[in-house]
Amino acid sequence: MDCQKPSRIDRPDLRLQHYLARCGLGSRRACELLMRDGRVMVNGASATVLGTRVNPDTDTVTVDGREARPQNFRYLLFNKPLNVICTSHDPQARRTFTAYLPGIAERLFSIGRLDRDSEGLLILTNDGDLAQLLSHPSHHIPKIYEVTIAGGLTSAQEKQMLEGIVSDGETLRMASLAMLGTQDGYSRYRVELITGRNRQIRRMFAVLGRPVGHLRRVAIGTLTLGTLRPGTWRDLQPAEVRKLRQLAMNRRTK
Repeated sequence: MDCQKPSRIDRPDLRLQHYLARCGLGSRRACELLMRDGRVMVNGASATVLGTRVNPDTDTVTVDGREARPQNFRYLLFNKPLNVICTSHDPQARRTFTAYLPGIAERLFSIGRLDRDSEGLLILTNDGDLAQLLSHPSHHIPKIYEVTIAGGLTSAQEKQMLEGIVSDGETLRMASLAMLGTQDGYSRYRVELITGRNRQIRRMFAVLGRPVGHLRRVAIGTLTLGTLRPGTWRDLQPAEVRKLRQLAMNRRTK
């Protein structure tokens, strides 16, 4: 079902990647990739130049042959279970987050990712501008995780986590690390990341010989997982979305 164009598009023209993001096709960066891959057309002509501008009222934009139209924005907080992929479609037919969203008409994507073996908080939306704000590394949005390992870390190893550990040529750091408790030979830690790399937490613990047994994200910025059960979701309140935007703007690197 087509949605009306939101009033926030109030300029006579927009950069094409911004328009595509407002159509729910991903972050601006993801939309730039759509353009570069030759999947976007404006008034029947291929549009691969990133400086291309469009007038939403007069131009026809298509992606893979389907017209792209702005959507009403939707924001969900989702508790991702284990063995679920953070994408709307998987070529290997593995279970994706969309399996948990029956009846959701909007085409949503996740802001950031959790690997298949991890669980916890995901933000699902069709607002590409918000995705760009929260995912851009210069905005330093804190993310909090609970991590369980066999055994524990020494104080020297904890210091290494904060000062930097080299993995695959990258120096990886945690913003903070705190032990939450021990039980039956396992230790549980609270980990804070500011700029995350692919599988960063697992890689850091693995370098120290402490592979992660369980990893759950419990907070992104001002949002917390709370008591939301795995596989369930809720709509974010407008005030929650505003706080996320403001946090991203306030923490932007000067």
